[in-house]
Amino acid sequence: MFKSYRRAAVLLGGFLLLIALVGCSSKGGGAASAGEKAEAASSKSITMSWPRDIGTMNPHTYNPSQLFAQSMLYEPLVSYGANGKLVPALAESWDISKDGKTYTFKLRPNVKFSDGTDFNAGIVKKNFDAVLKHRDTHGWLGIVGVIDKTEAVDDATFRLTLTEPYYPVLQDLSVVRPFRFLGEAGFPDGGDTAEGVKEAVGTGPWLLDEYKQDEYAVFKRNPNYWGTPPAIDEVTVKVIPDAETRVAAFEKGDLDLIYGEGVISLDAFKQLRENKEYVSTLSDPVGTRSLLLNSSNPKLADVRVRMALHRGFNKQAMVEGITSGLEEPADTVLSKNYPYTDVELEPIGYDAAKSQALLDEAGWVLPAGKSVREKDGQTLEFELIFEKTDPIQKAMAETIQAEWSQLGVKVNLTGLELTVQIKRLKANDFDLYFWYNYGAPYDPHSFVNVVASPGFGVSEALSAIPMKAELDAKVHEVLSSTDEKKRQKLYGSILEILQEQSAIVPISYIKKTAVYQSKITEFVFPANRDENPFAGLKTESP
Repeated sequence: MFKSYRRAAVLLGGFLLLIALVGCSSKGGGAASAGEKAEAASSKSITMSWPRDIGTMNPHTYNPSQLFAQSMLYEPLVSYGANGKLVPALAESWDISKDGKTYTFKLRPNVKFSDGTDFNAGIVKKNFDAVLKHRDTHGWLGIVGVIDKTEAVDDATFRLTLTEPYYPVLQDLSVVRPFRFLGEAGFPDGGDTAEGVKEAVGTGPWLLDEYKQDEYAVFKRNPNYWGTPPAIDEVTVKVIPDAETRVAAFEKGDLDLIYGEGVISLDAFKQLRENKEYVSTLSDPVGTRSLLLNSSNPKLADVRVRMALHRGFNKQAMVEGITSGLEEPADTVLSKNYPYTDVELEPIGYDAAKSQALLDEAGWVLPAGKSVREKDGQTLEFELIFEKTDPIQKAMAETIQAEWSQLGVKVNLTGLELTVQIKRLKANDFDLYFWYNYGAPYDPHSFVNVVASPGFGVSEALSAIPMKAELDAKVHEVLSSTDEKKRQKLYGSILEILQEQSAIVPISYIKKTAVYQSKITEFVFPANRDENPFAGLKTESP
């Protein structure tokens, strides 16, 4: 059976940050000469914005590191391509043993890191071993719990042995973190990357050239890149926390691209889309925006209360109003475009009268002359925490607050920085929390893994549902099953339990947005939700 791991995220990168701020590096940093500045001005470059700093450029750590930036420098063995196809990346081929427990990767030849050093099986093993020193940190990814041995067979061959079969190995290896590869020069003394990295040395098409914390980062093409080089030479990322300021900067011409999820309001996106000077586009659904109801809170332990809240707001009207119809209301916690998720489940629709009846039945009554329900001397009151830089979360939180107040439920809103919000989730210190599934290439396997694995907030939030042990057993069974039909049946059962228990309330199916200036002539959304979009980006000649 799979082990459960407690994730203790260690986000150290002081040495890297010092290097970036001082700007002294043999690979690009430092003050630019007049000639260098002139060359940069004439190169094909774009400027985009991001709500927060790119974070430490450590391939093995999480927030505040930003996924798109990590994916610019660091590459996987296997990539997640269009239509969910797994394609060679740093591994040009692989072989899986009949028992599903041994994976042998033939590495791509003639690959070098950005500092010119060789990529080989030895450095692959060193990166894997650095990650596995902190299994508790990375246990949300199912493969971490079943890796038994790593082996550099020879310079071109890396072997991974598991304790038991785990069907999504290749999907897990295609994600942006943690199994991507840092060059030897980047490892700290002792080899533990949890302590930070000395240099951001990867095999990817980009390298970090300039960096000023909380202001900007400049990426340039990696001259040692093994693959097809990007069509652009330079990407500048400006940190602009406020969504309205971001739009104003774009309209002023200071930005070439606004890209991502929740980076501007969808109303603003719609207005920019109507301006023929700009180009705008929407991705296919990439995930589900959900509300996590913490059943470990005694008030939310009763399924009748959770179901009342689920039925107690007009999801259709809210999604259409806040996202201008650009997102779709979600009936299930996972959309049907992932493997094994095309399951027929009964939608839980809006019904205010039914919500009130369920709350009455659960013993929460509305005293005469009062606006908040009470039971045993307690009020039916919750805190809803949301990311304060996300305009959609904020608007949805305010709508839910207003609609639930009509049921006699008081909701207090708290806007937080993302890192603080995540800490509270993992500490199980919340009542109501906006939560998203992982999307491609993670789901559905990573989603169900965190449902069953303590340490990440989701399993704890589900802890008081009556069939939690049964749910966990089904998750463990599905991830180790080598029978396709059995997996489909188990996934259907897991999704049905979650739907009926309403501890995860689906709200809408999320889409990425992109708005760009006409100088960008080609833009393609990456198949992997977390990858950067620059591989498919082209600009007109300067």
